[in-house]
Amino acid sequence: MIREFRVVIEKDKDGYFVASLPTLRGCHTQARSLDALMKRVREAIELCLEVEEPVPTEFVGVQRIAITA
Repeated sequence: MIREFRVVIEKDKDGYFVASLPTLRGCHTQARSLDALMKRVREAIELCLEVEEPVPTEFVGVQRIAITA
């Protein structure tokens, strides 16, 4: 069975790519390159699925908000 997951990818201040999966709480990983990140994401998903089922979510979008701090 093929399952698809949405992966949120950001780049941190040290230059690492960080991936998290909203449907698998606590499922995240990081790497220096996108290629390495995607390999690690697959491994992380497999491990997370061993202990929990995905929580259904619906992607709505991304919004930027500016504040004065």
